[in-house]
Amino acid sequence: MSRPTTGALVRATLMAGLIAGALDITAAVVENLKYPTRTIFQSVASGWLGSDAYKGGWSTAGLGLASHFGIMMVISAVYMALAAALPVLRRQWLAAGVTWGVAVWVIMSYVVVPLSASPLPSPTLESAVKGILTHVLMVGLPMAFIARRTMGAPARP
Repeated sequence: MSRPTTGALVRATLMAGLIAGALDITAAVVENLKYPTRTIFQSVASGWLGSDAYKGGWSTAGLGLASHFGIMMVISAVYMALAAALPVLRRQWLAAGVTWGVAVWVIMSYVVVPLSASPLPSPTLESAVKGILTHVLMVGLPMAFIARRTMGAPARP
């Protein structure tokens, strides 16, 4: 099979970014039911604003939610570009999705968040296990599945 069309790549990117973004933020809200939803969204905005994000009400919560989906679109675009260039990612979508979910969690936890203004602490073992499972189930696997379904499963070489 040849490389996926630009249209298929764009559709896959948008679909995966929106679905994984919705699944991931829903998981964050459900995992943290002791906090208001607004606070969960503000924690994302704290990457831009630091602790002041928690003082901004729904305006900073909106910034956090928009930022979350923006970040997820970038993550999706990178995965779809890789899946278009490397057919094995579409052929072996389960392994690719698990690997992608772990990679996203590691990059977010040890690169993006520490380089941001966020006051969030470093992951503990418990939060790491939960975070990795969430990113595999809510981000990596949905993106890999969408890449395979939207861009096609290439034949074995």
